[in-house]
Amino acid sequence: MAWRPESWLDFAAVAAKPSRAPRRRRLLGVLAGGGVTLAALWIAVHEVPWLGPFLAEGARSIVGPGPVATAEDLAYGVADRVRLLVDRDAQPKTYWEAPEPEASADVEVAPTRSTDTTRAPRPPANAEPPFPGVASPSDGAWIGMNPPGAEGPPAMWKTLIHPDAKRAFAAVAVVAVDLRAVSLHVVPGTDEPKAPHVAAAERPGLIPKEHQGVLLAAFNGGFRAMHGNYGMMVGGRTFIPPRDIACTVAFLPDEGLAIRTWSQIASREKEMLAFRQTPPCLVEQGAPNPGLLSEFNRNWGATVGGDTIIRRSAVGLSKDGHHLFYALGDAVTAQSIGRAMQVVGAHDAAQLDVNFSYPRFVLFEKNAAGPPVATGPLVPDLKFSPTDYVVGPQQRDFFYLTKKRDQS
Repeated sequence: MAWRPESWLDFAAVAAKPSRAPRRRRLLGVLAGGGVTLAALWIAVHEVPWLGPFLAEGARSIVGPGPVATAEDLAYGVADRVRLLVDRDAQPKTYWEAPEPEASADVEVAPTRSTDTTRAPRPPANAEPPFPGVASPSDGAWIGMNPPGAEGPPAMWKTLIHPDAKRAFAAVAVVAVDLRAVSLHVVPGTDEPKAPHVAAAERPGLIPKEHQGVLLAAFNGGFRAMHGNYGMMVGGRTFIPPRDIACTVAFLPDEGLAIRTWSQIASREKEMLAFRQTPPCLVEQGAPNPGLLSEFNRNWGATVGGDTIIRRSAVGLSKDGHHLFYALGDAVTAQSIGRAMQVVGAHDAAQLDVNFSYPRFVLFEKNAAGPPVATGPLVPDLKFSPTDYVVGPQQRDFFYLTKKRDQS
């Protein structure tokens, strides 16, 4: 068939018209590059301790906390959906080997005062996994924890709980501490909680030297002041006044402890040696907070909601006051970490800090050449420095544990 002159004109017009293929390739390249960039950024945030907080704070200073919280919720939601698809047939997440069968037997705890140090420390009774279908062999069985090089029977134990029936990768590592052999302390950071009226010299962010010889472990504190303005007082110095609705870790005379809603213990304020507040109690007087009875609730985090699937931490106390519990959970909601605390025996429990960078629990190894060294993280991917807490000042408040002198 012969080409007409107008056919050549049509051909030239088509040839001169920009092809959609290069534009499509460019768009795909941009999307792929963006995906790679986001993936690299996600990995970097989880590997470089300061990067996540740096980016979040920079964004908050520009757009405010609301949009940043929304973006965090969205990012963690996408990550959770991906994990639900990728890990739907995976084995339950674990951090350590299951204990020998004889270590799994329940231990009867004789009723004694929390100040009685005449007996060997004992763990709580073993816990019953809430969802056997996602439990690992080590769930609920307490394993002794001693700092590296320490001798004698342990006064701390760890166990694992999988508190979410839908997520085998949602794991909560719990430490139980016998308060008849161990003392709890709290320290304000050099910067948090914010308190312009408190001089820098009054908040060195370090464990006192007189406690470093019997130091066992340290773990994170609560939210920054901008995320809820929860109260703190140490040694008579109030950094932030208490809030009535807040869950409160209260230090009382004779090494007594209480974890209760402030309105329930405010009458004892004058006798308190220190307190640190958190969002509403996860568990109180043996019952879960009513807000946790529904699967999703947005009350447990000013930066992220209680329904967000993230890393969270919590502290709890047994009914008899003998055992303190610390929990660090990955891929958990406020509801599921509250469930884990209740399962192991916490009669009262408070959520502490959240997000990947902040929750941490480390042991301390004695060092003949100087201060003790931070080591032995509770779970493998915690980011910390060996000099933290004793040489390196901490910007944020924290708790630490010491062995009682007559137990040394």
